[in-house]
Amino acid sequence: MNEMDTQWFKKAKHFFTSPQNFGVTFDDVSLATLYSDILPAETNLETKLSEELSLNIPIISSDMDTITESEMAIQMALLGGMGIIHYNMPEREQIKEVARVKNNVHGLIQDPIKVYPDWLIGDVLELLDKKNYQFRSFPVVDNNNKLLGLLSGRVVKERYRNKTVSKAMTPRSQVFTILESNLGNDPIESADQFFNQHLGINKLLVVNQEDCLKGLFTLSDIEQIMQEHKAHFKPARDSDFRLRCAAAISVIRKKDGSIDSKRILDQVGNLSNEGVDAIAISTAHGFSKGVGETVALIRSSFRELNLIAGNVTSADGVSFLAEAGANAIKVGQGPGSICTTRQVAGVGIPQLTALYASSIAAKNKGVRIIADGGLAKSGDLVKALTLADCTLCGSLLAGCREAPGAIIEIEGKSYKQYRGMGSLAAMSAGSAARYGHNANNKNRKVAAEGIEALKEISGSVDEVIRNLCAGIQAGMGYLGASDLQELKEKAHYIRVSPASQKESAPHDVIQIKSND
Repeated sequence: MNEMDTQWFKKAKHFFTSPQNFGVTFDDVSLATLYSDILPAETNLETKLSEELSLNIPIISSDMDTITESEMAIQMALLGGMGIIHYNMPEREQIKEVARVKNNVHGLIQDPIKVYPDWLIGDVLELLDKKNYQFRSFPVVDNNNKLLGLLSGRVVKERYRNKTVSKAMTPRSQVFTILESNLGNDPIESADQFFNQHLGINKLLVVNQEDCLKGLFTLSDIEQIMQEHKAHFKPARDSDFRLRCAAAISVIRKKDGSIDSKRILDQVGNLSNEGVDAIAISTAHGFSKGVGETVALIRSSFRELNLIAGNVTSADGVSFLAEAGANAIKVGQGPGSICTTRQVAGVGIPQLTALYASSIAAKNKGVRIIADGGLAKSGDLVKALTLADCTLCGSLLAGCREAPGAIIEIEGKSYKQYRGMGSLAAMSAGSAARYGHNANNKNRKVAAEGIEALKEISGSVDEVIRNLCAGIQAGMGYLGASDLQELKEKAHYIRVSPASQKESAPHDVIQIKSND
């Protein structure tokens, strides 16, 4: 960049530390274009929230009760991102929500439901009713888990209720199996080759050298996974081919105000047993004693678990949570479209300035930061990712069909309920701890730090996320950045005036078709 350009377009360390002493957010700033030999389609959107936890796109769905439950989290992971299951629900239900994500589409189903030879078909029918099991064929094993055969769905019918499994099953000699040791480094590829060679077979059982059952593959799962491999954005999966999923918890306290260590560790332990990829200790004020104690408590008991903590808006806040044991820090207080913290409490830092200050501490501490709040369009995500490692979206996803908000029809248009976790309704449902209030004290007057609102139905998560990612890639193309690290390194900023903000959007025309 020549001398004339550098007078106007500043790198982050010069732009954000200039002597004007004001904070800026997304619409206050524009990025300078640079020479590029990179096409948007060639850019890489992969990011990391820790050394162990990587995503294929830098977008997470917010841990809000009108944004992320299992349906949203499944779609986010299939698109390469991740969802954080909110905690405004009974603890057992949150565990079930995580399990629904982790078991959505299996590679190797490691613990399939099994039946025994002395059972009646009626026992299997009752099992189906109780478990709501989607498969209609069952491996048959003895008490030592040795494979004896396969019970086909063709005979699991009411008319055969009194027949024993041993008389109705396909015997072991006619069941297709593969040795666990023969799966190699890519079990999915091995299973795909098997199904291509054995047309008409839709179950492949996995056994060990002693012929004990170790799992099974289904043709439908393998077909879906192989189709995902061809997609532009690959799904975010763990080492066992399960979809990525995170879950949020609050700073759970006893009646005397002290941290309820047992409840916290029990819940985290149960979530960890389901394979959760990260725990988010999620509050409005992360730079606080209770959050630090909770992060340290979980880290001391779960050394390998990925921890997300927040929210903060300063370098000191990031350092505090990093030293407590967090891998990634959520940054943002008050920028959300349904958040009123800045109006109610008079606190909060404009989001881009908060991200810059946080990014310096994060680099020094070796942790990642997540931009949370104020993201209204894909250009905002591009600007956020010049400083942050990932973005967390709420409002942008609130109108999606997969969001759990209630659907409301007004004058022929459909809307979804969207509310801040600091709204009175959300706090009464359980999120009061997020804002330092006791949800059990029904008589105490609290100040709401969020509102209840409506978002017009916007289609599927797939459509929204793909449009956001296309916008991020377009921004990277304008800066000549092949990946997100280069985006950070190449970004130059300029402050824009209110007139420039107006110039940046469609103007002086009658718009007949939206970008949606």
